[in-house]
Amino acid sequence: MAVTTITLATASCSWLESLDKDPTLDWTADQLYTEARAALDESNWTTAKDYYTKLEARYPFGRYAQQAQIEMIYANWKNGDAALAVQGADRFLRAYPNHANSDYVMYLKALATLNETDSLFSKWTGEDLADRDANAAREAFDILKELVLRFPESRFAADSRRRMHNLVIAQAQHELQTAEYYYERHAYVAAIERAQRVVREFQNTPMRDDALELIANSYEALELTELAADTRRIIELNKGKLKNGSR
Repeated sequence: MAVTTITLATASCSWLESLDKDPTLDWTADQLYTEARAALDESNWTTAKDYYTKLEARYPFGRYAQQAQIEMIYANWKNGDAALAVQGADRFLRAYPNHANSDYVMYLKALATLNETDSLFSKWTGEDLADRDANAAREAFDILKELVLRFPESRFAADSRRRMHNLVIAQAQHELQTAEYYYERHAYVAAIERAQRVVREFQNTPMRDDALELIANSYEALELTELAADTRRIIELNKGKLKNGSR
């Protein structure tokens, strides 16, 4: 019993000493926010997150509380914690749906949903998005669409529209590549189904004509000559429309 008591006492002292070693214990909200922001500006995400967490815990109703939550979302995203960034964004938008920075939080949520790693205001890098998770792409598209509809004058609206366009192209590529995968393995029915999805859902993308060609080839492989001929007539009709439209 004596040994146990001594062990507990030692552990308690060690715990209290660790608290005493925390240099932020006496910091004001201003100081915590200033240091957190400095760490954020220096890309020291771990330290920034630590200070923002303490700021929220100690001063939950202070004037920095909401801004700290927003910057914590950014820090989580940049630190590679995409899931935490999305959770933080959802929590913020539920608590403050009409906040002046709701558009920014939605924008961050979309980027975190895609698990983006490029700079917040950088130009599109040309990264191939076709291999990204299709569900994540659709979710991000919906978030960006809501942002544009709710905040058409937002400084993030133009980039959101550009990203939406790229996401549509990426999803069309994803579906077409899946159809091609099935076609190469002689799974022609599955190839037709996926290619038809491209034609149906992404008819205004360059992948539509490639999908129609793949459908025609698949019908021919299945010896469904009438369906193949019908599809090729559609291809020719589209080419005719394209020529007429270019005059």
